Parts: sequence; C-alpha cells; structure tokens
Amino acid sequence: MNNRLPPRWLVVGLMMFPQIVETIYSPALTHIASQFRVSDGQASQTLSVYFLAFAVGVVCWGRLCDLIGRRPAMLAGLLTYGFGTLLALLATQFETLLAARVILAFGAAVGSVVTQTMLRDSYQGSELARVFSVMGVALSISPVLGLVSGGLLAEQFGYLGVFSGLMVLAVVLGLIASWRLPETRPETTTRIALWPLACRMVRDGGLWRSALLVALFNTMLFGYYSLAPFLFAGLGLSASEFGYSGAVLAVATLLGSLLNKHLLGKGRQSLSLIRLAASLALGAGVAVWASQGSLWFLLPMMGVVVAFGIAIPNVLSQALLAYREVAGSAGALFGLAYYLLLSLGLAMAALVQDLGLLLAGCGVLAVLCSGRRST
Repeated sequence: MNNRLPPRWLVVGLMMFPQIVETIYSPALTHIASQFRVSDGQASQTLSVYFLAFAVGVVCWGRLCDLIGRRPAMLAGLLTYGFGTLLALLATQFETLLAARVILAFGAAVGSVVTQTMLRDSYQGSELARVFSVMGVALSISPVLGLVSGGLLAEQFGYLGVFSGLMVLAVVLGLIASWRLPETRPETTTRIALWPLACRMVRDGGLWRSALLVALFNTMLFGYYSLAPFLFAGLGLSASEFGYSGAVLAVATLLGSLLNKHLLGKGRQSLSLIRLAASLALGAGVAVWASQGSLWFLLPMMGVVVAFGIAIPNVLSQALLAYREVAGSAGALFGLAYYLLLSLGLAMAALVQDLGLLLAGCGVLAVLCSGRRST
C-alpha cells in the first residue's frame, strides 16, 4: 500500500467535482422543462432525485474504500459517473433522463466521501480543520466554473451542451486520477460489519445534529441552484445571466472561507463558528425572502453563502472524530444521513417554489440545531 499524501491540486479537483456537476446543470433546468415538456417543479425534482442517488452512492463508495482501498473506489466511481453522463446525452424521454441522473449521481458521490476520507487519512485535529478550510477557499471557484460554464453551454447548445461538458469532465478526471492518485488507506483500518457501526452511529445524538446542519446549509445553497433559474427567468433574464451569478456567489464563498480560516487562526472554536454561521444564514434568508421580487435578492443571498463557507468546514472536521478507525464506512453512513436529509429538503424546495421561504425555514432550523450542540 502507498501511504503518500495525494497531490493537493488533485484532491481539490476531486472535491470540487460533485459541486461542479450539480451547478453546471442548474442553468439547463429551464431548457429541460421546455424540451421534455414538464413543469418547473418536475424539472426541479431532478435535483432531489440526484441527491437521493448521491446518498446511496456515498454509502457504497465509502464502504468500498475501506474494503478495497481509496484509489480503486475512486476510479470505479468516476467510471460509473461517465456511464450515467453518456446515458443522459442519449436520453429522449424525461424518465430516461431521470434514470441517467440517478446513475451519474451515484458515481459522482465518490468525489465527496472518498476525498474526505483521504483527507482524514492524511491529517488530524486542528490541522484537519485548517485543511478543510483551505479546501473551502479552493471550492469557492466551483460555482463560477459550474454556473458560468453551464449558463454559456445551455445558452448556446441547450441541455445537450451541458451534458457534453460533463462527459469531458468525466474523461479528464478519470485519466488524471488513474495517473496520479495514490492509495492512502491506513494499515490500521478496521473492517467491521456495517450494521453494528450503523447502530452505534444512530445512537450518537451529536452526529445527527451534525448531519442535519450539513443538510440544512446544503439545502440553502442547492435550493438557490434549483429555484433561482426560474426567478431569473421571471425577471426577464437569460440562462447565461443566471450563470454569471455564480461569480457573485463565488466571492461570497471565498469571503466565508477566508473569514473562517482567520477566525480559526485567532483561536475561535468550531462550535462557536457554527452558531455564528447559523445566525447569519437566518438573517440573510429572511432578507432574501423580503427582496426576491428584484435582482437585489443576490446581496442577502451572498450572506447565506458566506454562512455556508463558515459552517461546513467546521461541521465536517468535527463530525467523525470518534470514528477514525473506520473513517470510510463511518463517512459513508454519515454522508447517507445528510444526503437523504438534503434530498428531502430539495423535494420540499421543488414543492414550495419559494427561495426566500426555504432559506428562512432552513435558517431557523440551523439556529435551533446549533444551539443544542454540546459544549
């Protein structure tokens, strides 16, 4: 086994990969609704289906990375994602497109759980929190890459252009990972049965609160990707103009990540930063609800994204400290919990079709949840 640290740039790319896959798709939602003759709500439901399959993928790849190794699991997941993207390109029925989204989401999940597991293999303690924070800074460009490129592709070539871009991404990532990705699985990795581990984690109240917080902050972010295309269309703006909003959100994510890194360096504890982020998200969400009749809603939306950049690295770095000996399997089950919750949140978003209401509701729950965390 090779315990070399994976190249930082490759880890960044693989961690950005699932988010780019989703954000590049968002500008095509209006095209999909038109092309397949489905409602806005049905088109938005492709996001909740995506995350439901993503949750199952997290369990599969997380478990496999303990059993067969991090590198083989990553390569198999990328191959599965590529197959799903090819099927989406060939789809002529909405049901086929949904099936393709399920397959590619299942494969794309490998970029989340296996990458996080490799980081937990390689770093510990406060160093791990700082690494997640640095990853957050790097991830701030993914909405730009996703939304801007997705907007341009959708504007010029429709949804087929978007899925062609996703296919290119699958090929490039697969080739680079085959060439440069090392194995990081520790010799001390324990191969325990999944069911006893699941029972242990189900009884962990703090872990459930962490899963709910991750789901809530992601629901706020991906709720924007799900609902904002229709807000922009209602304001008479194009898919490419919606795509450019990714630059605004990227600045906010960068600010949140840099602020989080600064506050950690000043000695602020992760739990206090999570509470700060929850309060900020609530206030900004209410402001979005009050202003979403105009493009000015992007300003408070930036506050929501700043909160995301603060909260997520701290929740993820603290969540599995008691499960290091089974990091892959524990990460898989933890991911299953929060992605199932995220899928539920996005299903609710598709039903209510009101971004401000969604953000405010998630903010209230995040404040309540962070306030109940033990000190």
